[in-house]
This record gives sequence, structure tokens and C-alpha cells, in this order.
Amino acid sequence: MSRLFRILNVLCAAWLCITCTGKKVDSEAAEKDTINIAACAHHTQEPLLQEKSAIAHQLDSLGFLNIAICDPSILIELKYATPDNFTGKQLYRDLHEAYLHPKAMESLKQAQRLLQTHHPDLSLKVYDAARPLSVQQEMWEMVAGTKQSIYVSNPRNGGGLHNYGMAVDVTIVNIKTQKELPMGTAFDHFGEEAHIDKELKMVETGKITAEEWANRLLLRQTMQACGWITLKAEWWHFNRVSKTEAQAHYPIIP
Repeated sequence: MSRLFRILNVLCAAWLCITCTGKKVDSEAAEKDTINIAACAHHTQEPLLQEKSAIAHQLDSLGFLNIAICDPSILIELKYATPDNFTGKQLYRDLHEAYLHPKAMESLKQAQRLLQTHHPDLSLKVYDAARPLSVQQEMWEMVAGTKQSIYVSNPRNGGGLHNYGMAVDVTIVNIKTQKELPMGTAFDHFGEEAHIDKELKMVETGKITAEEWANRLLLRQTMQACGWITLKAEWWHFNRVSKTEAQAHYPIIP
């Protein structure tokens, strides 16, 4: 085995102790999460600094859940509520809350607990969650006919899993330093460096470091252990169900 492979194995063993303990959440904890998810739909708390947006009221009416209320330990930075995204524009002009479908919310809570059980100094951080189809249309119009179109779901084809509240864009943060773990690229990087299918080759060629790869693996293993599905082109993106299932069983956000 080459020296590189030995180094990578050591790194992965250090980071991925999560994989050695049977990543399934125990039944008692899962049941507790289910109870908490149901309760958080009706949870009342002190008024937030920002008044709830009109879109948030709509998401409430559809049965979606506010991540900040269901699990305040999960950090949130909605990238599309700022210009810090691939469009360079603020697309969420009337949305400053991160919502998910209850099924996705339960799995995100489980992933946060699993991560913090093994790494108490780390936390998940959400970049994007439920997304209105109207915003999806804006994104699509910016990339239609370009090479970037492969990274954005076409609304005419039913959009993507974000539009059902069944996808989340997420990374990992060191709670003590408040810094995101390096993942090799920034969020919304459209290029092969963000792909997950050729990571080992990219480590060998120096496009990403072994540490960045290990961080990606930690994120991926944590999310997959709680039912999330990966996408080849984006290390930060996870779906909770297939698009076929979403279209058949879950409401789309207009």
C-alpha cells in the first residue's frame, strides 16, 4: 500500500470513528426525536428578532418545520438570503427561516445528535433547506443554456428536492472557533473540485487535501447514517427521498 493510502487511512480512522459504532440511531432516541418533531410544530417561544416572513407562514400552513425551533443547536446561514451564492444575488427576499418537511427534519436532528455524540465540539450548519419553486425558477433562468445548468434543477421537470423541503445543504462547524471545517471548496462551487465521486484522485493530484477529504467523509457518513442521500456533484447537498417519491407523496412549495 502506498504511503498516501496509509496516511489517508489514518486520517479516516481518526475522523470516522462514527462509522465503527453502528451508525443507526437507537430506537429509544429515534422515538424521542419523533415526539419532539411533532411537538415543535406547535412550539411557542420568545419572539424572534425578525418578524416571521410571509413565505414562512406559507410553509407553516403546509406542515413544514422551522429548523431553528426544532433544534436550536443546529447552526443556520441561509446563503440565498444573502448575495453569497452562485447567483451573486439575494434570492430569498421574504424568507429568513430554514424549514424542512417533518421527515427530513427528523433525520437532520438525528444527524446532529450523532455528530455531537462522537464530536461534541462540532455542529452541523445549514446553508439551504426548503426552497420555493419561484426561487428555483429564478435560479434556472440564470443558468439555462450554460454549462452550469447541470447543477440546477429545471422547474418544468418538477424542480428539485429543496422544493419539497426534502433536501438540505449543510456543512460542519467547529463550535469553539466558529469556523467551518475546510471541505476543499466553498458552498455553490460549480466544478469538479466539489464532486464526491473522484475525491481520492483529487487528493492524489493536490486539488483537495487529505484533511478536506476526511472532513467530507465525516459529513457524508454522518448524514448517510441518518437516511440522507448524496449527490455526485455537490459535497454539501443531501436528499432525504428520491425525486420520484417526493413527486408522488409530498407537496411542492410554490
